[in-house]
Amino acid sequence: MILTCASIAIPVRTGSRPERGGTAARYGLRPYGFRLALVQSAATFFVAFLLLFIGSPDMAGAQTSPSASSAGRSLKLVAFGDSLSAGYNLPASAAFPAVLEQALRQKGLAVEIVNAGVSGDTTQGGLERLDWSVPEGADGVILELGANDALRGVDPAVTRKNLEAIIARLIERKIPVLLAGMYAPRNLGEDFAKRFDAIYPELAKKHGLVLYPFFLEGIAGDRALNQADGLHPTADGVSVIVRTILPTVERFIATLPPRS
Repeated sequence: MILTCASIAIPVRTGSRPERGGTAARYGLRPYGFRLALVQSAATFFVAFLLLFIGSPDMAGAQTSPSASSAGRSLKLVAFGDSLSAGYNLPASAAFPAVLEQALRQKGLAVEIVNAGVSGDTTQGGLERLDWSVPEGADGVILELGANDALRGVDPAVTRKNLEAIIARLIERKIPVLLAGMYAPRNLGEDFAKRFDAIYPELAKKHGLVLYPFFLEGIAGDRALNQADGLHPTADGVSVIVRTILPTVERFIATLPPRS
């Protein structure tokens, strides 16, 4: 979403090696001692194996992280949206995809998030560029579009149609979708706001999508967390967005099918 006047472009060795024929031979305990030594050696090996297995970070990660892959690659998500995803007027490292990726990695999830945000994009623009913006091999898409439609007063029926076409195309390509919702500006009237706001929950219900109701939750209207235009988040604002949406993204990742 680009914000111009008209649009949102809003992770022991132990002991020493015994000498051959050592203590057991000296004390005449060869038969029993030999068996005991075998038992002790087996027990030591078993404990060491357990420690190696349980204590290995890689093994632990493979058991607990839904992003672990037999191929060893990171989970690839695409943040497909407007300037709110692109990181308008912010360094790349402070944009939503980069900050979310870092937050997920701090949670132990091997995730790569591709920034496919285009400032100023509407749902129609997103539909037109969908296939080349979301590459083959994507494991999931965070769909964040519609804010510019609302700012421009685009008929909510058109916005709904475009979003549904995007969702249908991604489903056809077997790419799961997390739908990030938006609310309409209240100055466009009660009827417009009611029709626009209903788009996201209704599409999520219809297509069985994970829904995050409002992408700007926690920062909307807060001057300290938005840039001078009042619509685009500052770096601190992006941090709030990521912190708030993070549980939903984790839930979304948990629903993703295993990768071959």
